[in-house]
Amino acid sequence: MRTGKKAREVRSLIIRYILIFIFGIPMVLPVLWMLSTALKDNAAIFVIPPQWIPKVFHWENFAEAVRQSKYLSRFGNTLFIAVLCIIGSVISNFMVGYALARFKFKGRKAWFYMIIGSMMIPGMTTVMPVFRFWVAMGCYGTWLPLILPAWLAGPFNTFLCKQFLSTIPRSYDEAAKIDGATYFQILGRVIMPLSKPLIAYMAIATFQGTWNDYMGPLLYVISKQEKWTLALGIARLGSGTYGIEWNIYMAADILYFLPILILFFCFQDYFMEGLGSMTASGVK
Repeated sequence: MRTGKKAREVRSLIIRYILIFIFGIPMVLPVLWMLSTALKDNAAIFVIPPQWIPKVFHWENFAEAVRQSKYLSRFGNTLFIAVLCIIGSVISNFMVGYALARFKFKGRKAWFYMIIGSMMIPGMTTVMPVFRFWVAMGCYGTWLPLILPAWLAGPFNTFLCKQFLSTIPRSYDEAAKIDGATYFQILGRVIMPLSKPLIAYMAIATFQGTWNDYMGPLLYVISKQEKWTLALGIARLGSGTYGIEWNIYMAADILYFLPILILFFCFQDYFMEGLGSMTASGVK
């Protein structure tokens, strides 16, 4: 029986990897084509039949992409915004989720339902009112409209925090109170160490969202090129005298998503653990 069971497990594993390979092809092929295009000269891109492996590798396209996109300065701008957004998102969402999960106060359910209900409002319907608000506040042309919203807690991350923290036994809080801990000490020394998967997930998701944000910089800093982010800069890249230089454009795109790829590979264990924790808390 053990031999039959082991054979079934092997067959199941083989089938699983075959399915992963089949469904992974449509995701990998565009990336490989981007890399192939980035290493060609512009004329070789339109050769029929297509050449997946360039006859001559033009590594200088990446250097040209860095120069044309002003990559280093805009990388610094984007990283600065992303780091502040991560800090603000983790702190604000965790505080609100902690209050909703651990404190009993009048109107708690009403506040929670309003937060959840706000996720059903289409984002595009709030673009103009929010834009006029920031203009009236004198923040147009600055990074404040891109950073401050992250410090005000978002509905989705607040929901995740509330659901996750609700699964942590309250006996930990009571034990800490007996030792004389305040609410902030309980939060910092008891709850947060137990919430590392949640924090890692929020940090990575916030970084990805901020890094890929195009609409925000387009609305608020389009008039000041020194404040452009990578998303905005690369979207404006590639227009040459005779059209778009696709090799330069693809090289810049690869350099653009490379930090996110590196971040995911470095912290994928935390990310997947966070996803698992979110699913478990949601089911419970």
